[in-house]
Amino acid sequence: MGEHLQASLTGGALSKDAIDANFEDLHPPLNAQQVNSWANRCLFCYDAPCITACPTAIDIPRFIRQIATDNITGAAKTILSANIMGGTCARACPTEILCEQQCVLNTGEHEPIEIGALQRYAVDYLMDTTNTHPFVRGPKTGKTIAVIGAGPAGLACAHELARLGHDVVVFEAKAKAGGLNEYGLAAYKMAGDYAAKETKFITDIGGITVKAGKSLGDDFSLSDLRDKYDAVFIGIGLTKMRKLGIAGEALAGVSNALDFIETIRQTSDLSTLDPGRDIVVIGGGNTAIDAAVQAKRLGAKNVTLAYRRGLAQMGETKWEQDLAATNGVMIKHWANPVEIIGENSVKSVRFEQINLQDGKLCGTGDYFHICADRVYKALGQTLVTDELTALKVENGKLKVGSDGLTSVAGIYAGGDCIAPGEDLTVQAVADGKTAAIAIDKMLAIDKMLES
Repeated sequence: MGEHLQASLTGGALSKDAIDANFEDLHPPLNAQQVNSWANRCLFCYDAPCITACPTAIDIPRFIRQIATDNITGAAKTILSANIMGGTCARACPTEILCEQQCVLNTGEHEPIEIGALQRYAVDYLMDTTNTHPFVRGPKTGKTIAVIGAGPAGLACAHELARLGHDVVVFEAKAKAGGLNEYGLAAYKMAGDYAAKETKFITDIGGITVKAGKSLGDDFSLSDLRDKYDAVFIGIGLTKMRKLGIAGEALAGVSNALDFIETIRQTSDLSTLDPGRDIVVIGGGNTAIDAAVQAKRLGAKNVTLAYRRGLAQMGETKWEQDLAATNGVMIKHWANPVEIIGENSVKSVRFEQINLQDGKLCGTGDYFHICADRVYKALGQTLVTDELTALKVENGKLKVGSDGLTSVAGIYAGGDCIAPGEDLTVQAVADGKTAAIAIDKMLAIDKMLES
């Protein structure tokens, strides 16, 4: 990949082969020898801290021991029993700050076990070699639950409910299921159309119907679902893009970073995309990094990521920051955008240099410009609450209990749309599974009371 990437750093137009190489799997899977080496380094700790660090509490020492004893299918079942999206999490979750950071070998001169890579190896093996679904549905309960949103939280909830014997109807606003796994992660993190493959694997358990192109407010209301279904789970994520609120934001060439990423993910021939020459990405999280790095790998000459705070406040991990740097992305800190300049289309962005005084961001009165023919905004998203007025909202997100129950009986929620809500696939999966178990218990109690 290095020689192809070098071409983009010099500003040369990239061929289709070069672009395809730039978007190959960011982390090629381990080979059998590497798997054996890593698995046999594990100490199989009792009360292992890596388990505690995983939001879905995967029994990591158990699955690694199973790999070490050549029980790869058993290892995959251990993973998927706790986290049905173990394949995506192995690819895209920041394992370096979760389970791997807590590995007891992560001290001194030792390296932590490659937990994420081992997890991917086991799950991929099962999905590629097994013709039957590893989970069997329980006896049918006759109950049907509505799930709004086919992202990680919604799909995890649907799978657990189906496993427990319930029927599930999933309503998804977009054309495909998968949520940010399908539309919002960098293509090189989810190579080979993995999100769609995983979605099929999840729904193949049976009892799950996905209705794509059906959005809350346009095609149905929350009250409709409450009347028709035995319970409702909301996993709609955060879909309203934040705005800069500055002059020039409506100019051609200015768009949201997630839209740019979605275009890449849904384009079969990336060589047909024009990334522009001079790119400015405004933001400081993983979406900003994904947009900036992909613009570079598509052949953009100059890519600058501008963030109004310092390095310590950036939302992405050090690994993501290093990825940006090695791909030739320039990161500019303490840069507050004040105007996007251009006539019909963007030509540059004007920034004010700012600093931190007594914990507050303050302008210095010093201004500078960065040339740009594309500007991608990665400012985060907020919850669209128009159709959720019956539910209690706290700090811009749905307020739920520890079991995912909202302020209205029978309606549960999870994922990014709930408070506090973490921007992690693994946490969304945990939320969905927790809510599914709570829904199952609620329905069981209702059945007892009815009898």
